[in-house]
Amino acid sequence: MKMHHDPVMLREILEVLALRPGHVVVDGTLGLAGHSLRFLDAVAPGGTLVGFDWDESMLAEADRRLKDRLSQEAAPDVRIELRHSDYRGIPAAMEALELKADGILLDLGLNSAQIEDPERGIAFKTEGPLDMRMDRSSGEPASALLNRLSPHEIEKILFDLGDERWAKAIAKQIVERRRENPLRTTADLVDAVHAAVPPKARDKRIHPATRTFQAVRIAVNRELEGLEEAMREIAHALAPGGTLAVLSYHSGEDRAAKLAFRDLADGEDFEELNRKPVQASAEEIAANPRSRSAKLRALRRLAN
Repeated sequence: MKMHHDPVMLREILEVLALRPGHVVVDGTLGLAGHSLRFLDAVAPGGTLVGFDWDESMLAEADRRLKDRLSQEAAPDVRIELRHSDYRGIPAAMEALELKADGILLDLGLNSAQIEDPERGIAFKTEGPLDMRMDRSSGEPASALLNRLSPHEIEKILFDLGDERWAKAIAKQIVERRRENPLRTTADLVDAVHAAVPPKARDKRIHPATRTFQAVRIAVNRELEGLEEAMREIAHALAPGGTLAVLSYHSGEDRAAKLAFRDLADGEDFEELNRKPVQASAEEIAANPRSRSAKLRALRRLAN
């Protein structure tokens, strides 16, 4: 399967990072290198790209694409450093490399290739193992999580991370069904949601399992765990004048970025570049509907 992903808000990100030849740029969520391929062009010649991804298969594909670009005359003489880690590893890695970043991007959204891969169990449209892990070399798959948690713990995940108003009923269905047969596939979870949410109460705009799958995925990958603190630490990996850009797609992610940036901007070393998040243009949303929920915030380290 040929993997494809359209990078979200590319124009706005390039504008806010303002990369130049010789700069050091960090892509904390490399994916298929959609943003980073353009970063290569911007920092050449003499620049450095440091990329992070917790998904080994995405990292390998990004490595191939970046090396292909380097073999072209368009982006000569750029140093590339890739790490199998999520963005929380940025501060330690940059210290080990003895580098400070002129630009850092954290795109907290899912990669289209990951969503569309049935073996990952992230999407409900096709049946596959109920896994949902971004890094399948470690951690607990969604099936194991849902088969061991109490009804109250499942309800809390669905309500807090998915804003699911039928959280209690869905949690009850999951627990009742696992007594007979443990949940193993995405279809098992979809069936539990359908059994819990009455047809007349379903939102016609989205699939009834949308919020449940989002919430469970966030819980499995601990996507909001320590996020605000991590952003504060990552900001200190910036060089004076450097910019940290964060693309979020979930209210919890945007809240963490907002609080971290406001806290840092209260001091003397950082400034927010926009008090309100920038959103995708109408043209981009029409071409790429997944950009609809994207919010871009940016923070600059002052050159004093």
